[in-house]
This record gives sequence, C-alpha cells and structure tokens, in this order.
Amino acid sequence: MSISLRTNLASVDAQLRLSHTQDMVNKTMSQLASGLRISTASDDPAGMGISTQFDSEVRSYAQVARNTNDGISLLQTADGALGQIHGALERMRELAMESANGTLASADRVNIQTEFTALQSEITRVSASTKFGNVQILSAATTINLQVGINAAAGVDTIGVTLNKEDAKTLLVDQATINVGDTTSVNTAIANIDVAIASISNDRANVGALQNRLSVAMTNDQEAGKNLGTALSRMRDVDVAQASGDLARNQVLLQAGTAILAQANQGPQSVLSLLR
Repeated sequence: MSISLRTNLASVDAQLRLSHTQDMVNKTMSQLASGLRISTASDDPAGMGISTQFDSEVRSYAQVARNTNDGISLLQTADGALGQIHGALERMRELAMESANGTLASADRVNIQTEFTALQSEITRVSASTKFGNVQILSAATTINLQVGINAAAGVDTIGVTLNKEDAKTLLVDQATINVGDTTSVNTAIANIDVAIASISNDRANVGALQNRLSVAMTNDQEAGKNLGTALSRMRDVDVAQASGDLARNQVLLQAGTAILAQANQGPQSVLSLLR
C-alpha cells in the first residue's frame, strides 16, 4: 500500500460521507421543525405537484362549505320573515271573519279595517326590509346561485335558490282591491287571503326543502374536504416517529464520521516516522 503526503484519500472520503450525513441531519431536523415531509420541490418533485393540487382542492371544499352554510342562513332569514307574514295573514283572515258577522255595526267594522290595513302595510314593510347582508331577498322575485361545488359546472356545482316577491299587493291582499269595512267586500277579502296563505305556505315549503338540500350539500363538501385532507396529510406531512429514528441514526453517524475524519487526518503523520 502506497503512502502519500499530497493526497489523503481516506480524509477526502470521510469528508464526503460526513458532509452527506450532515445534510441528512439538517433535512430531518427541518422536517421535524416544520412538520412537513415535503417542504421544497426538491424533497419530492412529483409529490409536491400532486400535494399542491390537493391543497388547493381542500381549501376550496372548506370555502364552498362556508358558502353553503351562508345559503342556509339566507333561507332561514327568509323563512323567519315568511313566518311573520304568515302570522299577519292569519290575523287578517280572523279579522275578516269577525267583520262578516252581522252583529257588528258599521263603526265596529271601521275599527276592524284599521287593524286590517295596518297588517297589510306591515306585510309590505317586512317584504321590503328583509335582507341577508346587502341582498334583498323578498322585495322582488329573484334567483340566487349558491356555489356549493369546487368546480364551475352550472347545475352541478351551483344550486339556484328562487325566492318570490312577498309584498301585500303581490299576495293579493292589497288595500286598493279588498277591505273588510263592509259586508259586501268581506267574502272577496277572505278568498284573497286564502290564496295568499296558500302561496306563503307553498313558499315556506320550498324554502324548507332547499334548506334540507343545502344541508346535504354542506355535509358532502365537509366529508370530501376531510377525506382529501387526510390523503394530503399522508402525502405531505412528516412521519414523526420515522423522522425521529432517522435523526437519531444520522446523529450517531455524524459523531462516528467526525471521529473517523480525525483518524484519517492523522494518517499522514505516519510518514514522519519513516523520515526519522
């Protein structure tokens, strides 16, 4: 075996291996500190590309779940207002039935008409003032498209919520056409109120059905986001147990490599014994 002063191959080899071990220690410590197995594209180029797409979809599922929940809240707001209108119509029908009774004098019916008119006005006010945020939801017939899916397919990733105009005139109980101030108009008033009550009942049934549909859609979004998030975690997150074991092994190798490098650097000293 030759002995060389100019090139210490053992030291060079030990340095290379020690440098590699140090890189592995640094990488493992970075993974444990960040909690990520893939923190840069060089860690796993293919995995980085796939996990980036998965991460985008997980965040999108979280947002559409919030969108759907907002839609449910909008419908709950509409149903609350429709419930008040429904109650007002029922009271108006009760007043009409009272006015139809022949035991009342004209002055009595004037008092009944006063409350009847006030309730008509309140129905219109509720219709005009009911909003969800800045969106009017009962003052005009409107369709609100809710984004409940993470893609852009119409009718698949959106659900249209249609709400009708619910003011007194639209519900056929307008002051200009009906009243309960005299016995000749009471029957017309009762018929119109019945139509209005049926219309409100139908609208509330539709609102309730849409709420149930949106609840199913929101649960589906949450489940899809959870399952995709689990897949993303398996792909991108670090296995702490494995990384801790790798760190311990590499730290031992680092200590051993340092010791071997020190020994390799002592090799050329043996040449001095030949020169004495």
